[in-house]
This record gives sequence, C-alpha cells and structure tokens, in this order.
Amino acid sequence: MDDHRFPLTGPKLHDDALAAHGGRPPFPLETNQPGIFAAGDVRSGSVKRVTSAIGEGATAARQAHQRLARS
Repeated sequence: MDDHRFPLTGPKLHDDALAAHGGRPPFPLETNQPGIFAAGDVRSGSVKRVTSAIGEGATAARQAHQRLARS
C-alpha cells in the first residue's frame, strides 16, 4: 500500500513483495498477491477518471488471462 492506503502494482512493488511472485516480474496491474490485480480508482498512481478505470479494467482482465495461461 502507498501512503494513502492504495494498493501498489507492478513496478511500484517493493523488493520484499516481489518474492511472492516466485522470481517472475509481476504484471503491470498485479498486486503483491500473485493473481490479484488492481485497476482504476483503487490503484496507487491512477488518475482517478472513469475512462482510465475502464481501460485499466480491460487491461487487468487481459493480464489475468495471461497469468492463468502461465500457471
């Protein structure tokens, strides 16, 4: 979480959180919990706009499918 209690995702994750991903880099919208994605207003660093949330939601769904394909 960041200072405002929004979940960090992807490259913003701290090194200790990356260990949970088993050595692979997290997807850009993936949280420190493998397979859990954050998009839109709940994500740290988002622009807090509806149109951005829609795009991030679609991207998170695609990334979830990619992650499931690797499992």
